[in-house]
Amino acid sequence: MDQKRWWISEAAGVQVVFLTAMLLRSVYALSGRSTLAILFGAVNGSAWEQTKAVSAGYVGYAVLEILWLHVPFRRYVIAKVGGLYLLSGCVIGGCYLLRAVGGTALLPAVLVISAAGGFWLSYRLTMTERETGELFPIALLLLMLYFLMFFSFTIFPPRVGLFRDPAVGTYGIEEYLVYAGAIAMEKFL
Repeated sequence: MDQKRWWISEAAGVQVVFLTAMLLRSVYALSGRSTLAILFGAVNGSAWEQTKAVSAGYVGYAVLEILWLHVPFRRYVIAKVGGLYLLSGCVIGGCYLLRAVGGTALLPAVLVISAAGGFWLSYRLTMTERETGELFPIALLLLMLYFLMFFSFTIFPPRVGLFRDPAVGTYGIEEYLVYAGAIAMEKFL
């Protein structure tokens, strides 16, 4: 595997993920509160919703990257799952740090640093000489857990600080929109 090509791809990924995250932070409001936008866009300013916006871009870029780079699948999945969890931890930690100092003006910087951390870890795990094959089932389990959290916590968020919008005090989406979305989805079933 060509290390230079891989490193360029990871560096480009940081920029793509940042731009995607900035778009996904606004897509819910811009779409008129679309049901589809609920799944991938940030529905409020909580740390979880910011994490969701960044991780959606990260996973989307990872799918494109594996098609472009032709890397060993198992090692790649292990590396990207590790990067996904580091990225998420950095976004959450950064959001709490910004709340502690009383501002969100530096949120874009937190998103860039978090994306860079995720891509750095995935690069390191992909380039390692160690045998990582035994970690593949664990990585798949962690990826499935992440997707479960990703799609359920916006609609049914636990009432903890991670899911609370610091500006308005709400959790997830407004309850009446959950019912409206269920009625809209009923048309497709």
